[in-house]
Amino acid sequence: MELRTKIVSASTYSIGLLYALAVKGSVDPLKALLLGVAGLLVDMGTTGFNTYFDWYRNVDDPRFNREEAKVLIHEGVSPGSALGISLICFGLAGAIGFALTWMVGLPLMVLGLCSMLVGFFYSAGPKPISSTPFGELFAGGFLGSVYFCICLYVLTGTISGRFLLVSLPQTLAIAAILSANNACDIEGDSAAGRWTLAVVLGKALAPLLIYVEMGSALLLLMIFGFSGILPLYSAWCAMLGGIGVVFILNRMHRIGYSHETKGPIMGKISLAFMVQSAAQIAALSLMLIFSKGFLN
Repeated sequence: MELRTKIVSASTYSIGLLYALAVKGSVDPLKALLLGVAGLLVDMGTTGFNTYFDWYRNVDDPRFNREEAKVLIHEGVSPGSALGISLICFGLAGAIGFALTWMVGLPLMVLGLCSMLVGFFYSAGPKPISSTPFGELFAGGFLGSVYFCICLYVLTGTISGRFLLVSLPQTLAIAAILSANNACDIEGDSAAGRWTLAVVLGKALAPLLIYVEMGSALLLLMIFGFSGILPLYSAWCAMLGGIGVVFILNRMHRIGYSHETKGPIMGKISLAFMVQSAAQIAALSLMLIFSKGFLN
């Protein structure tokens, strides 16, 4: 399940929860708990399916892959158990989703079902989403914007274009994680016939995509803060966080992107993501602490 990667769903959930508090002033604790557990289960199941189907298609070729977390090829874990555990995660998430749908309404079922289908077909099917140039769009879009909007719908009872807009920094930051992963996997993905965006761009341009995505995420936070879409704290926190992110990205560029450097690269892009997420979390927290009014 690569639990260390669950910072993505946990981050989106935390930002969604704080934004819901800013919008409404309070949330239902039971709904909030169920929502967080369901999101984590879908994230875990999606990672499990990815591990299984990468093994099934021999994408995780031992000649190229150096990741210890790929236990099906490095530690002899049963592929059947990986598939079974992933199905259990999705089953439990679906059960929680039905309970939440009964509590908040049918639109949640549509959003939740779409998210689970994307999570499964990201790795499964004759042409997995992960093997196309649209992997970053779907991964970032659903773990970022869609999950954020689900959080707001469940916790506030409403959904709006504003919610989608303020979710964009999170979507871009998540996409940057996948771009870093794919930039390191260009050689192996090419050999496996995968046509990721990194493969399309090539070794020279693939790293540039990472920097543009992460930089755009922080830039949007600053724009939203100064324009009033988000609290002004967002702009100041994004500027401070941006200093750390630039340092991390520069270090990544010096290390280079390859199978051999994938471990350090993924550790650093995860750190950059946490800094970016922390900027949003800190801004919303400061607003809740020091501001008497809430976002409208």
